[in-house]
Amino acid sequence: MNNFNNDFLNVLEVDPSIIVDLKYATTDNFTGKKIYDFSTAISRSGTVKKLGIASRLLKKQGYRIKIWDAYRPVSAQQKLFEVYPDPNFVLPPNPNASHQKGVTFDLTITDMDGNELEMQSAFDEFNETASRSYKGRSPLQQKNYDILNDAMTKAGFIGYSEEWWDYRDSDMDKYGPASANPNDYII
Repeated sequence: MNNFNNDFLNVLEVDPSIIVDLKYATTDNFTGKKIYDFSTAISRSGTVKKLGIASRLLKKQGYRIKIWDAYRPVSAQQKLFEVYPDPNFVLPPNPNASHQKGVTFDLTITDMDGNELEMQSAFDEFNETASRSYKGRSPLQQKNYDILNDAMTKAGFIGYSEEWWDYRDSDMDKYGPASANPNDYII
């Protein structure tokens, strides 16, 4: 499936029903500042194709994917790290880190109308409630988490332990550093 090259792809090319709401392209994020100047979600081609598989699995159950972050340039990571330098939640800038090489998505699921399902915490809520091992989920939150996690795992992603919304391509280590301009991938 993957060709492990530097090709990037707009997620909407594999499934236009995916909702893209890049939080760092707005002030609606933990920094209160606009971090980057694009609103197109891109990732490595093989990673995006896996996301398409997850999206199909979820749509069969009546859900859609909503992306909050995808490829993140090193310069954007620097801005995030300056505000919140806690490596459990915000890593120092590194061109070989998962978001910066384009193999990770921050996302959630919605109903078919685009309404977010209830999860255990808000996006970028940097505390124990964000953890995948958090024991305080309500039955509804657990059900929603399981639906998302099962689809992403079946599609070839691995969840980051400290953030329920963070999914990395299981082949992430086969990709090297890369740089792309998301504005080049507008469709």
